[in-house]
Amino acid sequence: MPAKSDPPKSAGNTIATYIKDLGPGLITGAADDDPSGISTYSVAGAQFGYSTLWTALLTFPLMAAVQLMCARLGMVTGRGLGSVVRTRYAAWVSWVICILLVIANVFNISADLAGMADSMQMITGIHAYIWTPIFAVFIVALLLFASYRTTANIFKWLTVVLFAYFITAFLAHPNWSAVFKSTFIPRIEFSKQYLAVLVGLLGTTISPYLFYWQAAQEVEEDRALGKTTVSARKGATTHELRTARTDVISGMLLSNLVMYFIILTAAATLNAHGITQIETAKQAAEALRPLAGKGAYLLFAFGIVGTGILAIPVLAGSCAYAVADAMDLRSASLNAKPHKAPVFYAIISVAVLVGIGVDFAGVNAVKMLFWSAILNGLLAPPLVVIVVLLTSDRKVMGSKVNSRGMKILGWACALIMTVAAMGLLISL
Repeated sequence: MPAKSDPPKSAGNTIATYIKDLGPGLITGAADDDPSGISTYSVAGAQFGYSTLWTALLTFPLMAAVQLMCARLGMVTGRGLGSVVRTRYAAWVSWVICILLVIANVFNISADLAGMADSMQMITGIHAYIWTPIFAVFIVALLLFASYRTTANIFKWLTVVLFAYFITAFLAHPNWSAVFKSTFIPRIEFSKQYLAVLVGLLGTTISPYLFYWQAAQEVEEDRALGKTTVSARKGATTHELRTARTDVISGMLLSNLVMYFIILTAAATLNAHGITQIETAKQAAEALRPLAGKGAYLLFAFGIVGTGILAIPVLAGSCAYAVADAMDLRSASLNAKPHKAPVFYAIISVAVLVGIGVDFAGVNAVKMLFWSAILNGLLAPPLVVIVVLLTSDRKVMGSKVNSRGMKILGWACALIMTVAAMGLLISL
């Protein structure tokens, strides 16, 4: 098979070309700001005001580095993350990671469905129990019956909903002097509450399910071009890797900006008015109405719904990719029709169905987020280490191994996530 080569250079990069090149990285970054994440960011801003804004500057390069490694891994090997782990190390390693990931994701799906349904109840007055199955059926039907390209385009344009939080932040009329000071001068409180929030912010932004989704979507992009075998997908040109870098960095920047502005909004409204004890995004939205006006309240609430529609398919899809990789199911793909990949789509459906079941069982959403955070916090450090090792291994990546800078960022991320996991365990 002839080696992949770079296309001829175009006359120049336009905004249209830039938008066209955005795809898996943008969607992955946007999916990170799910209703559960919005809850975490709101709690941080309400409890500690502007003092946690600096974390967005910390997490951006770490998150971008790890996600870019995952993207490069999928592009160069033509396989998903779980598949590479299974073939390079052992099947049991892939299964252990897979099981922890699935459990954490199901809790997250349940919490996100609850957050979406609660938001629609606030907006429409129709009970949340009615909205939960409606959202679940819509999301599963989209994944089952829409083509991969249609689904990807819907997700891509759904990211626009995140700009609601940029507008909300300005409607909150923050103290910009305090904002800039807290952004660039970190202030850490050595209290149990502050450390717990700090761990929550790290665990929410650098999440294992995003690693699986990112690598899998790079593979899906190749499948959509007709490259149905691993050998056809294997390898990536410098141009392809450069495009992926732009895509991933753009997605992670958007993700961290949304995190930043939600913390800012909660700090400028809730914390500034003495409302420091909230647990969910719903409580944050309700508290916004008298403080920042109905416009900010509606934008915040609609944002929760939009991000949920984007994030739940990513959570359920990453479950399916992880299990399929562990089982070595070659047909597992959003490009495949349901009858061609029944196990893959069954996993997606069951993950969402179990999430609904947990909701209707009356399990508290805050507890679901708590246990999801614990599992993600324990799983993230070793998985980051595995990603760094794989993408630095010439047997896996050939000449496309990590640069020294990427390695430094990768190991820094692993170290910080390990410290965060230890802090989480100590806080328990």
